[in-house]
Amino acid sequence: MSKEYHTLAEEIVAKVGGKENISHVYHCQTRLRFTLIDSLKANTEEVEAIDGVTKVIINAGQYQIVIGTHVAEVFEEIEKLVDITRDRPEKSEKKGIFNTIIDFVAGTFQPIIPALSGAGMVKAVLALLIVFNVITADSQTYYMLNLFADGVFFFLPILLAFTEAQKLKCNPILAAGVAAMLLHPNWSDLVTAGEPIRFFELIPFTLATYSSSVIPIILIIFVQSYVEKFLNQYIPKSVNLVFVPMLTFLIMGTLAFSILGPIGSIIGNYLAVFFTFLADNASWAPALIIGGLAPIMVMFGIHNGIAPLGIMQMSQLGYDSIFGPGMLCSNMAQATAGTVVAFVTKDKKVRETAVPGSITAYMGITEPLLYGVNLPKRYPLIAALIGGGLGGLYAGITHTHRFATGSSGLPAVLLYIGNDTMTYFYNIIIAIVITVISTALITFILAKYFERDASGAAAPARDNDLVLAGQDIAAPLSGEVLPIEKAEDEVFASKTLGEGVVIIPETAEILAPFDGTVATLFPTKHAIGLISDKGAEILIHIGINTVDLAGKGFEAFVKQGDRVVKGQKLIAFDKQIIENAGFSNQTMVIITNSADYTEIKAKDNQYSRAGDLILRLDK
Repeated sequence: MSKEYHTLAEEIVAKVGGKENISHVYHCQTRLRFTLIDSLKANTEEVEAIDGVTKVIINAGQYQIVIGTHVAEVFEEIEKLVDITRDRPEKSEKKGIFNTIIDFVAGTFQPIIPALSGAGMVKAVLALLIVFNVITADSQTYYMLNLFADGVFFFLPILLAFTEAQKLKCNPILAAGVAAMLLHPNWSDLVTAGEPIRFFELIPFTLATYSSSVIPIILIIFVQSYVEKFLNQYIPKSVNLVFVPMLTFLIMGTLAFSILGPIGSIIGNYLAVFFTFLADNASWAPALIIGGLAPIMVMFGIHNGIAPLGIMQMSQLGYDSIFGPGMLCSNMAQATAGTVVAFVTKDKKVRETAVPGSITAYMGITEPLLYGVNLPKRYPLIAALIGGGLGGLYAGITHTHRFATGSSGLPAVLLYIGNDTMTYFYNIIIAIVITVISTALITFILAKYFERDASGAAAPARDNDLVLAGQDIAAPLSGEVLPIEKAEDEVFASKTLGEGVVIIPETAEILAPFDGTVATLFPTKHAIGLISDKGAEILIHIGINTVDLAGKGFEAFVKQGDRVVKGQKLIAFDKQIIENAGFSNQTMVIITNSADYTEIKAKDNQYSRAGDLILRLDK
């Protein structure tokens, strides 16, 4: 391994608080994912300043460091420096129900993505060999290649059992053993025979097939984690090694075939009905939403909870139309936006990031480009959202779907060959063309307004520059005012959404900070977007992760599109409900069009009453 990666690994470990502060670490395609004992010991600014680190994201209790496509090599060096074989007391953090679910789903499904991707590409190669008449469907070569690919999908319950057990901190080998029961050939023979089974002539076992299934094993291992913990707690250590595995197999085998497996199968069948309904009646929706919003989902980790729906749909129906097409269009949009930036920017450092970032984005890895170029510059991200949505809309309308799971880069177009037709392949190519052309055009247009020349001169004036005059922003509520860097959410603190301030609420009502219009009111009422008469665009976000409250404790007095005047009551919220849920009350006031102003000054004080000046925007 190169000295470069060893040095990078040493710097990362030191800056996150040293090896004694690391409880667990693993990696996905682009990120190192740390579970830290005390997140306050990590110096995020210094970590992001390390040469080789693109971005730090703190999400769902994880300290995530975006590295890029060579993350596996960096992780290999980190493993040499970190002792994660012994138990460590982790600092308890309240994540909220939403973040807990996302964290569980991601921890279960992400580790198996490489296997699914590899098997998917084998299926794609097999489809090409058939299309070009290299082999025939009745040949032994076809039979064996299909076996190479189907092995992963057939034994998917075992893979999921292992990764879920690791996530739930129970024995992954025992979990895989329970999953193996469901796939045993003898059970398959009993299901085929169709004769009723009664265990000990008392407990009925429901005849169901579990190969390639998802829901049953997730439910089974979830229950097993509690059974195992109970057995380990009450069985003496001297006989633990013998009796815990034995009782686990007896208990979970009985529960799996009699209750949990059948319940999982029923849920899976309902999911299949839902997927079929979606495909028949609203095929445009998933691809449009994911194609247009995937980068936002990636920023907040939501994509980790949606991607498994595609895997579930494939296990039920044999194809994925929920996640794959939209994500592929989104990635192509981001890659194209980054490519355009590389051509139009005069900033050498931006170009050096945009060129390799765009190449890896075309291959399906967008995070280096997203966090290194598109998000900081904002206009390429806007173009990518629009272009990805347009391409996704076409893919959805034409019922485009893929027949295997794989990475969402250009090579993934091969996954759309199947069902003895090239129709889906042609449609995804058209969707990509729509995405690339629309994204490129929009990025070029926006670049004329947002890019600056090498000397730092402003871009050509826009028609509404007279409207975007200087603006005073009043405090929307009373409380202690802090720099935006003090926000407890990394997305706000890193200024990726814009400049602004943090207010520690003393009062619990949000008042209009100027005369203007309500541009956006979130359904959960925890955030509101406003546009002033002078063109300032601001986001007022109440609390951290308060979206998980689903509107509980919030009351809105305006609606989207309403005209408001300075001092008018917009939203009331219950601070106690937020605190009882384990969330921070920090309220962020963000200037979302910060790039339109030459200077944004925050009032230098520690306390402001509602209506006091807190921000001044200069053109």
